[in-house]
Amino acid sequence: MQVVLRQAIPGLGKPGEIVNVKPGYARNYLFPRQMAVRVTPGILKEQQVRLEQEAARKLAERQQAENYKTALETIGRFVIRKKVGEHDLLFGQVTTSDIAEVVLATSGLDIDRRNILLNEEIKKTGVYPVQVKLHPEVTATLRIQVTPE
Repeated sequence: MQVVLRQAIPGLGKPGEIVNVKPGYARNYLFPRQMAVRVTPGILKEQQVRLEQEAARKLAERQQAENYKTALETIGRFVIRKKVGEHDLLFGQVTTSDIAEVVLATSGLDIDRRNILLNEEIKKTGVYPVQVKLHPEVTATLRIQVTPE
């Protein structure tokens, strides 16, 4: 018997999924506890519309991420000014928060610091490549230039 789940059930599925279960399990457990409903043609149509809307939303998010990537990569370099000691060593280091602030100030795009991936610690002046994960499928590469104050 096919049912649509109303809530997550471990080992069975997530809310909104259509799953096959044995009739007794559906009648005696899922239906009385309001955990699932029987699949009808109306519910199938509603499910199809919901899936199409979800696909359109994901496509729009990906397109937005592509636009952000283009905007960030056309800017070129983002300049961060830090206090410097001997041998061009920084006092402290450049953090993902610093990079997020500079990107916001320069481009106006608010990027979560947790989506910024540093390949190495930035403790000296110079130019460093930094990866920014804008979407699960879209990653932009920024060039961060660290200069003395």
